[in-house]
Amino acid sequence: MSMAADPKSWRNANPADLSDLLPEVHATPAETVLAAAAAAAEGWAETSLSERIQRLRSAQKILQDHQEELAQGVCREIGKPITECRAEAAALVTKIDFATSDAERFLAEEKPVDAPNPSRIRHRSRGPSLVIGPFNWPLHLSHGPSTAHLLAGNPVILKPSPMAPVVSAKYAALMSPLFPPGVFQIAQGGTELARTLCFDRRVRSIVFTGSVPAGRGLLAEITAPDPTKDVALELGGKNASIVLADADLVRAAQMVAEAACLTSGQRCNATSRVLVDAKVLPMFSKELAAAVAPFRPGWPAEEKTRLGPLVNASSVERYRTALTPTAGVKFLEPGKVHEQVGGRRGYYVDPCIRLWPSSSAFVADPGSKLEFFSPVIDVVPVESHEAAIIAHNAVPFGLSASVFTTSRKSFEHFSNHLHAANIYANLPTTMSPSALPFGGWGESGNRHPGGRGLIRFAADEQVLQEAPDSLS
Repeated sequence: MSMAADPKSWRNANPADLSDLLPEVHATPAETVLAAAAAAAEGWAETSLSERIQRLRSAQKILQDHQEELAQGVCREIGKPITECRAEAAALVTKIDFATSDAERFLAEEKPVDAPNPSRIRHRSRGPSLVIGPFNWPLHLSHGPSTAHLLAGNPVILKPSPMAPVVSAKYAALMSPLFPPGVFQIAQGGTELARTLCFDRRVRSIVFTGSVPAGRGLLAEITAPDPTKDVALELGGKNASIVLADADLVRAAQMVAEAACLTSGQRCNATSRVLVDAKVLPMFSKELAAAVAPFRPGWPAEEKTRLGPLVNASSVERYRTALTPTAGVKFLEPGKVHEQVGGRRGYYVDPCIRLWPSSSAFVADPGSKLEFFSPVIDVVPVESHEAAIIAHNAVPFGLSASVFTTSRKSFEHFSNHLHAANIYANLPTTMSPSALPFGGWGESGNRHPGGRGLIRFAADEQVLQEAPDSLS
């Protein structure tokens, strides 16, 4: 449901069965969490890094013990297939390993050997942080930045998506008791609550994962009156796979299908464009249609389901816009909205594959810059490497890109010219492991990488310098 009006309580309907209402959720008063976080800030900052790590290790064990419960919660609330939900729950556990390793590396005090005077570089806690989570990865994409800020000594307020409040509350209930009061809190609500928390001067860092308009608007509004506040954005993508003439077409088609259909296309790094060398377009199109065939909508709690429902009715309406006939465009897969699947009502859709007549026609169409956030794939022929680069960079997003080729020289050439922060060879655009940084350029973010190394942006650097032999 929409949270624009920020009601005091609300119920969400399971997107895979509209009669299955989840428990009632109550909104959180902003001042309650703000005051508690401010009160906890100094004490948590003075806690040693070793103690912070130990508390996160305790959280790791708790999360490991509750993986299945959390996975089932994500599945029920947003309709993501249970196999994907289990992977998300497992990532919570491994994320702590990477985060603690990063903390020991990036928060360690440095002693430069080439400074003119005895000097130290250390990292100071910044103060309360706000993590605004998305619906599609309600736990993993909230847990990552929360973990980094906790290790940096910053109290965390988690404001989850109002489309995933129940499982987020369960996660917070497991985490909060492991820290001193006010150090880790959840704040339930919608847009008004998020804005109140963002603009409060007690909040010193904001990590926002969500839509481009909301993220860009927040960045401009927040930093204008308070430029000292740090804002990290992870926004959308219109990610492309580039298929060259020498590619393994079967592998490329399988990777594209997977990256377009995982989480029903509701991923910021999902593949939505395929720029294909025109010489292999007929063969690739045939392979892609075959690769997409297993992705048919089903009940997300079943192990065999590979394509769950979209999250709500608004998502379905956005998907419908891709089904509208466009001049010169052919449908390799026409797409379809299902009122019900297996006797259950829900927001079910089929994958849609659109074949464009040329790259110039695609780039000129306003839809080339829209993020459908659903399983829609645009297949676009290109005549050369340079034409592929031009077509790729004509879109303002810059998150992930995949290049399918057997030539290292070609891959390196594309890597040097594509406007994207994450570029993969013969892998899906969704290949974003926690072991690596992850962030976006252009309208996909503001160059604050999440994933590995995020903790670098969670603390303030301080330089200490002293005259030689002046202190005893």
